[in-house]
Amino acid sequence: MKHYHYIFTGTGLAALMTVYKMVSSEKFKDKSILLLDENPKKTNDRTWCFWEKENAIWDSIVSKKWDSALFANENFNRNLEIQPYQYKMIQGLDFYNLVFELLTKQKNITFLNEKVTDINELENHVFVATENNSFTCDQVFNSVYNKAVVSNQTKFPVLQQHFIGWKIISEEAVFNPEQATFMDFSVSQKGNTRFMYVLPTSKTEALLEYTLFSHSLLAKEEYEAEIENYIKKLGITNYQIIEKEQGSIPMTSYPFWEKNTKKVLNIGTAGGWTKASTGYTFKNSDKKSSQLITFLQQETDFRKFHRKTKFWFYDLLLLDILDRQNELGSRIFSSMFKNRNPALIFKFLDEETSLIEDIQVILKCPKWLFIKALFQAVRYL
Repeated sequence: MKHYHYIFTGTGLAALMTVYKMVSSEKFKDKSILLLDENPKKTNDRTWCFWEKENAIWDSIVSKKWDSALFANENFNRNLEIQPYQYKMIQGLDFYNLVFELLTKQKNITFLNEKVTDINELENHVFVATENNSFTCDQVFNSVYNKAVVSNQTKFPVLQQHFIGWKIISEEAVFNPEQATFMDFSVSQKGNTRFMYVLPTSKTEALLEYTLFSHSLLAKEEYEAEIENYIKKLGITNYQIIEKEQGSIPMTSYPFWEKNTKKVLNIGTAGGWTKASTGYTFKNSDKKSSQLITFLQQETDFRKFHRKTKFWFYDLLLLDILDRQNELGSRIFSSMFKNRNPALIFKFLDEETSLIEDIQVILKCPKWLFIKALFQAVRYL
């Protein structure tokens, strides 16, 4: 049974970011690392978007940048000038190729295309089994999400950010390639929080995603019918679907870190690295993975890694409202974006604001909803 210093069970965004930075840091050359995943990461299975001020290590694979974004609901449209931020898009396959191009050159890293079936922490090591093999290691980074752990508890609200997206080419030049549609709540809400998300790459090409923040998924036909309706509303009569994507991301302030042990650290969705109130994953994982690289050079007990912040509580308040009154999402986000400085909102969503700036954003939200949620929040503490 082969022994490794580290094993990554699952190679999602968080795992690949972390191991990429481990290699780039050159601090882990003496560590043997095994990555296990049944998905070979050979397809363009998702799109990530995020905003940032400066170029970062991922900028070489950014496929499109926007300096402007659109926010809309049934009553108003607002063009958001987001400087000093840029809104950026990365294709999944470009990210995978970048990471694996580096990893395949490392003698200390092994990737096996196998499904993890068991993780068992023992006194001196961790046992990891797949359908075909067994291994031991000093420590595990686990990104295999256990849905039952979250679904079977009732203390913390759990919603889903779920969507289907179509990348299309139209005969009509209807898109503005200089502006991304961040949220368009003008679509029928039907008792939920529903919006369209549009990422145009030319006047005739864009990715359109019909997205919900709600408890239950829809039938595939309902997402696609709404995308078709939106395409017609844009004035498009002839188009071709190039690619399709779909996803469902848990939105919860459930304390995943309480499941961390001395030798097993939950990362990615399994570790609560997704931004609970919005479902944004890329930037949060980027920050967390960098923090983890620093931590690994100083500490060995994974129970010390997590630190709860004020933003965890802010997210909890929003999710508590949407859990009880899911139709209020459009009203809440519209109140934030209607008059407030967009750069401040993005800074707030990036969890980089001061307390004074937090208050400036929160005061633009429907006050009674959040005051009521504040009193409800006692049961979570």
